[in-house]
Amino acid sequence: MTLILLKYLHIIAFVYWLGGDLGTFFASSQVVRKDISPESRSVALKIMLACDMGPKLSMPIIFMLGAQMGYMMGIVSLPVWALGLLWVLTALWFFNIAMIHFREGTNFAHKLAKFDLWFRIAVVIGLIFWAAWGLASGGFSGVWFGWKVIIFAALVACGIMIRINLKPFVLAFKKMMQDGASPKTDAAMSSSLAKCRPFVWCIWLGLFVNAAIGLHLIG
Repeated sequence: MTLILLKYLHIIAFVYWLGGDLGTFFASSQVVRKDISPESRSVALKIMLACDMGPKLSMPIIFMLGAQMGYMMGIVSLPVWALGLLWVLTALWFFNIAMIHFREGTNFAHKLAKFDLWFRIAVVIGLIFWAAWGLASGGFSGVWFGWKVIIFAALVACGIMIRINLKPFVLAFKKMMQDGASPKTDAAMSSSLAKCRPFVWCIWLGLFVNAAIGLHLIG
C-alpha cells in the first residue's frame, strides 16, 4: 500500500467525517420543528442517522490511516506487533459501528452500543497515554504528531459527550411517536440538541486544526 494512496484515503475520510457531521447537524434542526408532523420529523431523523454514519465510520478509519502513515514515514516508533494490534482494534471498532447501524432496534444492537461506549472511553484514555509517552520519550519524531493524537482523543471524547446528552432526546422522540407531539417532548428534544451543539462545534474545530497540523500550516 503506497503512501500516496493512504494520504488520499485519509483525505476522503476527513471529507466524509466533516460532510456527514454537517448533514447530521442540519437534519437535526428539522427533527425539532414544531410546524411539521411527527411522521415528517421521523423521516428527518432517518436522514440525520444516515448522515451520521459518515462521521461514525470515518473516525476509526482516519485514525488508523494516520497511524499507518506515521509509521511508514518514520514519525511513529512502534513494533510491528503493536501496529498490527492497532489494525485489529480499528477493524473491530469499524465493524461494531456498522453492526449497530444494521441491527438497529434489536437487543443485540443495544449490547453492541454499550460496548462501543466503553470502547471509546478506552480509546480516549489509551490515546492520551500514547501521546504523552510519545511526546515525553521521543516516540514521535515530530511533536506535531503527538498533538494530532491528543486532538483526535478530544474528538472521540466530544462524541461520547454528544451521546450522553442525546439520551433525553431519544426518550422524548419515542414518546412523541407514541403519543403525539407536545410542548414537553418538543422542549426536551430541543434542550437535548442544544446541549450537544458545543461538542459538535468542538469537533469541527478539532478537524480543522488537525488538518492544518497535518499540512504543516501550523505547528
